[in-house]
Amino acid sequence: FLRGRARPARAVIVDFIREHAGRREADGLRWGVEPICQVLREHGIQIAPSTYYEWRDKFPSRREQRDEALLVEIRRVHQAHFGVYGARKVWLQLNREGIPVARCTVERLMRQAGLEGVRRGKVKRTTIADPAAERPSDLVSRRFAPLAPNRLWVADITYVSTWSGWVYVAFVTDAYARRILGWRSGTTMSTQLVLDALEQAIWTRQREGHDLAGLVHHSDRGSQYTSIALSERLSEAEIAASVGSVGSS
Repeated sequence: FLRGRARPARAVIVDFIREHAGRREADGLRWGVEPICQVLREHGIQIAPSTYYEWRDKFPSRREQRDEALLVEIRRVHQAHFGVYGARKVWLQLNREGIPVARCTVERLMRQAGLEGVRRGKVKRTTIADPAAERPSDLVSRRFAPLAPNRLWVADITYVSTWSGWVYVAFVTDAYARRILGWRSGTTMSTQLVLDALEQAIWTRQREGHDLAGLVHHSDRGSQYTSIALSERLSEAEIAASVGSVGSS
């Protein structure tokens, strides 16, 4: 049965051949349409290869049937949210509603249907280098897989658009544990923003009794991370400063 009504026997046979044609067995042989039709005829199911090719496009495949049903749900979610949801949010909403679907499938169907979400406006720059500032060496060289915690922290700034305006978030992550140890949000990309995130990270690890000796703090070339205030705090905590290329952290 399909969608509440019985499918014609011809459609079932065509579906069967379409599903199995082209499969490879362990010995490397390929199942063709003609051998499958021959085996079916030996079992009393009369169908010729020419008949299969004639009827193949008249009956949608199972994937086409599922795509059609999913597209109805995708359009519903997209319209229910005033057309602002992109593929990611539509995918999350469908799965929250108990409709299991892969994100790539949602992206493909939305692209085919010409559906897209609202795109962000002007991109914010979070890495603005200070050419006059003394820059620490790159102690990491893009090796972001330490063998233990408290060996490498990476720090960066990101931004979020809210109804009240742009909000910037600085954070410090342990590269081994993939754990955010410190973070702070604000409406400006100040040095104090990254200092507060660093202070929370240091406090988090020291409260847990961890030794920070030999720790490397890695960031990009943003002026906040090459500031004198941050350099002095890292030196006070005996943490080695490391600065890489733009976007490397």
